[in-house]
Amino acid sequence: MTDSPTEHFEHAEHAEHVAHLGDSFLTKVSITIAILAVVAATVGSLETIETAATIGDKNAAVLLQNRATDNWNFYQAKSIKKNLYAIAAAQGGAAADDFKKQSQRYGEDENELFAKGQALEHQTEEKLNDSERHEHRHHILTVSVTFLHIAIAIATISIIIRGRRWPWHTSIALGLAGALGAAYAYL
Repeated sequence: MTDSPTEHFEHAEHAEHVAHLGDSFLTKVSITIAILAVVAATVGSLETIETAATIGDKNAAVLLQNRATDNWNFYQAKSIKKNLYAIAAAQGGAAADDFKKQSQRYGEDENELFAKGQALEHQTEEKLNDSERHEHRHHILTVSVTFLHIAIAIATISIIIRGRRWPWHTSIALGLAGALGAAYAYL
């Protein structure tokens, strides 16, 4: 959800206006709305941060996978060269010892590239897991901020229909559900 960064100031202004009316119930409701607005703005910001982290980690995973693919291609090239030199060495002749040394050198390079490829694959998996964790948090925070916005709307109803406390109590319950949901996202 995209809210105005000054929305909570607007709610605070409304609370101040109602406070001047002298009705203690309306003052409590207005303060509740202001608090809910600040919590909703905070949870909305956390939701945005988690979205950005999801995208960042997925991009990092793609880049790491590209590096891993390049590494595996290089590994295959070294493997082919090692095998060609091994075949040439097995044929015998004056250059057989040189071919055998080249084959061994490419074999050592192949082992290093294999280890590097596995490390890059592992890093890719870590980034994908991080991305999934951020995406999961994002979903929870989306629901939480929705509860908070609904709570604000319902609290506003209790101002409109003065004297009725059930909308205010409902808004407090929804606000708590939204705040607890946001906290749960980080457990």
